[in-house]
Amino acid sequence: MSSPQNASDHELVARAIEGARKAGASQADAVLVRSDSQEVKVRNEEIEHVKRANERCLGIRALVAQEAGLSSAVTSTCDLDPEAIDRMAQETVALARATAADPHAGLPEDGFAEDIPDLELMKASDRNVSVEARIEDARRAESAAREVDPRINNSEGSEAASDFSEIIYHNSRGFQGGYSSAYHSLFSQPLASDGENKQRDYWMTVSRQIAGLEDPAAVGRKAAERAIRRLGGRSVPTCEVPVIFDSLTAPSLLGQLAGCLSGYSIYRESSFLAGCMGQSIASSAVTVIDDGRLPGGLGSKPFDGEGLPTRRNVLVDDGRLESWLLDSYSGRKLGLPSTGNASRGAGSGPGVGTTNLWIEAGQGTLDEIIADTEKGLLVTELIGMGFNPITGDYSRGASGLWIEAGQITHPVEEITIAGNFRDMLLGIDAVGSELVWRSRSAAPPLRVGQMTVAGQ
Repeated sequence: MSSPQNASDHELVARAIEGARKAGASQADAVLVRSDSQEVKVRNEEIEHVKRANERCLGIRALVAQEAGLSSAVTSTCDLDPEAIDRMAQETVALARATAADPHAGLPEDGFAEDIPDLELMKASDRNVSVEARIEDARRAESAAREVDPRINNSEGSEAASDFSEIIYHNSRGFQGGYSSAYHSLFSQPLASDGENKQRDYWMTVSRQIAGLEDPAAVGRKAAERAIRRLGGRSVPTCEVPVIFDSLTAPSLLGQLAGCLSGYSIYRESSFLAGCMGQSIASSAVTVIDDGRLPGGLGSKPFDGEGLPTRRNVLVDDGRLESWLLDSYSGRKLGLPSTGNASRGAGSGPGVGTTNLWIEAGQGTLDEIIADTEKGLLVTELIGMGFNPITGDYSRGASGLWIEAGQITHPVEEITIAGNFRDMLLGIDAVGSELVWRSRSAAPPLRVGQMTVAGQ
């Protein structure tokens, strides 16, 4: 399903834009977000909470012509009475007049999405899935985790959630569009104890469709196995060794890379990659893609936050930097067209965001990469946000598993991994074959040839 069913919502959005134009806006756009969500949590054998929420929120952006360009303001409201929308449109224009003009502000000139393809963003029958069924999913995950090992004797709980959303966007240049989507998840976090030693870990599954989720029992077992293997963790002496990021931690590197490729970071010169277009910034084993039209993708959408069609952007091709991530504003600042990566909510103006972002899979499983590592660290959890996008300096707390002679020998904790992000990207010497989506970003296991592991 790609189009919302409530025509009156389109009328409300159109009314907001007309109200802004009547109040003196040269350009305007508006977005309405409707969300219907439910969440359940089971801890051990008890239902800890059941939550249901419905929300509709309308955001208006007005742009007023000034001598030096367009001044703009954004407001939002959950009061969708027509008279309230009229008042908010007038107030938005008044606020815009009070702000400084910007010669780069404004709606896209043209090129708006002309089609709303079915991207398999939801299955209509999933709306009929009951709260009781999601509670049972969480119960099964909890029960399966406890059955793995007697040392799984407590839990932070298992959560099952479903969210259904409708997005409607119009602008004063004539674009009108909308689409529906869904997001389903199951998360389990058991606790393992062995004497005074206690550890926790998790596993999760996400999908646009209920049927696309992993079996709840498998989620619970995987979470328990991960918690058990952390028991007995210890630090290691400070050293420089290869570091492997597993499929849960490797996507964090993508998030940091995306921030450095944002057009806003580039024109502000707050990215260490500014000035590197066309250069090799990563190992030739690394290809990074952002594709907003991936069928069933967790970040897929037919158009971006400015009504431009989403598309496939190859950001890094065999290590070579090929594209920034741009919306209209950052594109104008750099003299480039938008890449269809505008992202916005009801209460904010457009900015740059990713859609479905991934590193293309390579060769070899995680087990094979481990077997090919004489000595090193497999990172399974990252702690803190120690990254400087201007210099590329990278330092984060971590835990994981130590490798000797190609074999996992013991769990590791209370360590820090450090390096320079540029050197880390260039030093990736293995890219695994296992690409699993658990968010809008995904990466197979990656090995960085050398990093500092700071421990004892």
